[in-house]
Amino acid sequence: MAKFFKSLLLTVIGSIITAIFIVLIFVAIIAGIAASGDKVVKVEENTLLTIDLDKVIKERTVSDPLAELFGESPFGQKEIGLNIILENIKKAKRDDKIVGIYLKAGVPQAGYATLNEIRNALIDFKKSGKFIYAFAPIYTQKGYYLASTATKVYMPPQGLLEYKGLSSQRTYFKGALESLGIEMQIFKHGKFKSAVEPFILDHMSEPAKEQTIKYTGSIWNHVLNGISDSRGVSVDSLNILADQMPMFSENKIFEDYNLVDGLLYKDEVLAEVKELTDTELEEDIVQVSLTDYDFVYLPKETKGLVKDKIAVIYAEGEIDGGSDKGIDSEKLSKTIRDARTDKSIKAVVLRINSPGGSGMGSDIIWREVKLCKETKPVIVSMGDLAASGGYYIACAADTIVANPVTLTGSIGVFGMIPNMKKLMNKKLGITFDGVKTNKFADIPTVTRPFNKEEKAVFQASVERFYDVFISRCAEGRNTSTQAIDEVGQGRVWSGENAVDLNLVDVMGGIDTAIEIASEKAGLENYRIKELPEQLSPLEEILKGMQNEAKAFVGQTFLGINYEEVKLINSVKQIKPIQARLPYELELN
Repeated sequence: MAKFFKSLLLTVIGSIITAIFIVLIFVAIIAGIAASGDKVVKVEENTLLTIDLDKVIKERTVSDPLAELFGESPFGQKEIGLNIILENIKKAKRDDKIVGIYLKAGVPQAGYATLNEIRNALIDFKKSGKFIYAFAPIYTQKGYYLASTATKVYMPPQGLLEYKGLSSQRTYFKGALESLGIEMQIFKHGKFKSAVEPFILDHMSEPAKEQTIKYTGSIWNHVLNGISDSRGVSVDSLNILADQMPMFSENKIFEDYNLVDGLLYKDEVLAEVKELTDTELEEDIVQVSLTDYDFVYLPKETKGLVKDKIAVIYAEGEIDGGSDKGIDSEKLSKTIRDARTDKSIKAVVLRINSPGGSGMGSDIIWREVKLCKETKPVIVSMGDLAASGGYYIACAADTIVANPVTLTGSIGVFGMIPNMKKLMNKKLGITFDGVKTNKFADIPTVTRPFNKEEKAVFQASVERFYDVFISRCAEGRNTSTQAIDEVGQGRVWSGENAVDLNLVDVMGGIDTAIEIASEKAGLENYRIKELPEQLSPLEEILKGMQNEAKAFVGQTFLGINYEEVKLINSVKQIKPIQARLPYELELN
């Protein structure tokens, strides 16, 4: 009995201590949040802006109070918003106290369109006469593309620079599904609509290969031209170097081809930077990080109270894809509706970075874009992806702005429903039986194959939605459905290709879109209002902990198969009609 009471007492004491500890952490978080709201950073003369882009670059920075208080989360990845990067590079350009930028961007995690916008901002920064020094022990191909804009590009003598050209590889699940006894029943319109191919083929179809060659070639040429302009090396020479697989050669080859300015250790690079910043060798360089620089106040170039606004509305992720970070069609359409009825908002820039998703969700958003255009200018700015459903919600805009390396188009539709009868019956010994009052009462079902009549009904539904899709595009682009169909059929295009096909109007980034919006609205002075409104810091904490813990557990137990398992699991949540890009389409 004594042991029992001793154990009980220890349990109670432990619970009390744990509760006190949790309360103290919570109080610290709230205090930290309150303090961060008043945070002001002052910059001294001759300050170096350090930019670390070895992170996941999203469209928009989301406040992360936990990271600000305790450092990066052990569960998730480092993230930063493109909006903050661009805004602060522009601010640094006109800040007399900033003498240059030290860029660490060896392994950025972003698409080429996102990197292109940052490159352009860095190129514009150099017009002020200020310098940019780039240094990293490892440069991925994307990292080097970004760093190549710098005044000086350095790497250590034994560092690594990946430079080899572009490739695009996809994972095919046909064999795995067959071994499990799962048959994918496919309904689609568009010979290039390859989103369904991973589930029914074990290789890339010829149409899929044709379009992939086209857009990867377009993107690679743009990358080469960018590096060529920055480094003064001909495109032919750059291609010759890529074919030598230089990352496995001596690093002097990069000096010989002028891709880097030298093979230096970090202390040697810092010594050069100290000279440029008039810093004594034994002293530390006065510097400010990009995160802290966001809290630096610099008077605007325009004076007085500015009432007129341009709303920048972010649409990032899958449309109604079931992800917390995707696009909720109801929420986004309400955001656009609120911007339409807000008299202080004179124009709207819809920033799209989406592979598409639900056809119904896309149509709901399209309706609000169309209504908004009837009252004020609506300009679309395309990020890395604005394809399929992403293009659907863009097509009604007054003007569509895309990056040359944006992936867009993919005007096509598909539906996909698995038949798991063989898995259930022969593999697991599970059978199904039941009754129905009407012949289609149990549709859709995954417990048996569709019969001929049922297949015809689903295919007709896909065809009908494709007709709606191309009619929306034809109306928005002021052309015929036949013209849209000729460049549609699910085919993916680069932004550069899309201009020639009348799918896009102007090449540029989000700044270009904002400039066009101001011109169409007749605004000289305006301020930007970013929408949707972000969650409160406490809401971000709770949401972030839940999402990061979920990803951490998945990656811990599934390892490299985590993404593939997520992909297969998402099949269960797919809505009947989809307008989206091929799954997990990536370029190295």
